[in-house]
Order: sequence, then structure tokens, then C-alpha cells
Amino acid sequence: MDYMTLKEASEKWGVTPRQINYLCAAGRIPGAVKMAGVWLIPKNAEKPIDGRTKQGKGLHHE
Repeated sequence: MDYMTLKEASEKWGVTPRQINYLCAAGRIPGAVKMAGVWLIPKNAEKPIDGRTKQGKGLHHE
């Protein structure tokens, strides 16, 4: 499987490498592994939904 670094994932998803690090540590990115102190993220991984926003929380419009 091909992997990308925190920097590559941050450029792809438009967030900081620190945020990607947090998502990996929290187990929010399936398949991410830590090797020799570096997170490796599968190239086909999808960006997790940001739980801090209303996006994807199932809000219904009336």
C-alpha cells in the first residue's frame, strides 16, 4: 500500500500537519500507522469530517 506523510496529507486536505497528527493519534484516519515516530497515512484515505463544525452532523432543515 502507498502512504503519504503528514505534510502531503495536509496539502491534499487543506489543513495543518498538526491537525493531521491529532487525527492520526485519535484514531480518526483508518489505516494510519506510526513508524519510527512518523505517521504514515494511506494515499487513498478520506479526510475525516471535522466534528467541530455542523458539517455532517445530520441537521435537518425545516
